[in-house]
Amino acid sequence: MAKSGQLLAQAHIGLRDIIKPGISLMDIEDFVDDFVTSRGGTPSEKGFEGYKYATCTSVNDEIAHATPRKNVILQEGDIVAVDTTINLDGYESDSCWTYAVGKISPEDQKLVDVAKKALYLGIDQAQVGNRIGDIGYAIQQYTEVENGYGDVRELIGHGIGPTMHELPDVPNYGEKGRGLRLREGMTITIEPMINQGTWQLKDKMVDDPNDDWIYYVTADGKKSAQFEHTIAITKDGPKILTSQDPVFDAKYLPNF
Repeated sequence: MAKSGQLLAQAHIGLRDIIKPGISLMDIEDFVDDFVTSRGGTPSEKGFEGYKYATCTSVNDEIAHATPRKNVILQEGDIVAVDTTINLDGYESDSCWTYAVGKISPEDQKLVDVAKKALYLGIDQAQVGNRIGDIGYAIQQYTEVENGYGDVRELIGHGIGPTMHELPDVPNYGEKGRGLRLREGMTITIEPMINQGTWQLKDKMVDDPNDDWIYYVTADGKKSAQFEHTIAITKDGPKILTSQDPVFDAKYLPNF
């Protein structure tokens, strides 16, 4: 899983040079698909519950599960979340990152920064003996109580291993000391989706007469940001399997 995670992380690193004003969401899709498959991996989202693509690409008020669309061209000041899951030699990894398109507003930069920090606050709680609720509580306290943002309820993290989505559910909200106890050897995703306004969402259909795919947007039209890592729970603390930054993530890097 660590090798799978590193391939996925490298794809995200490559996107830093790809994402800029004027490209389409399909350009992002093509890059990730080619990057992963040319290195022996398989995009796991393709064909999952009818989904056609290697990535979910969600722009501005789009929270999650939005498709890469040729007719959506990124503009200066947009933010775009790219979520993808891959399989390498039978092992799954899952990660989402939110990217700034050119220069973004201070308001949007704060949203992105808070969402990323929330991910790491959740990861810090993924200790042997803690409970699922400890992860969600840390995220919710920081995003909603301290910063006044909306912490999406309906979309959550999950177990991951031989298949893409497994138990346990890993909500981004919760109560301390509640939920399943975390054990050594578990592998999960933590993926806070944080909105500038309400935590509530609504369905939206892709604007394509040949596609009836439904995705999720914020209920009030304000922007949303998402960050996600795949982690392993070990006796030495949580280990990030999809790390993009060995310096920033030094204490979370696996030693296996």
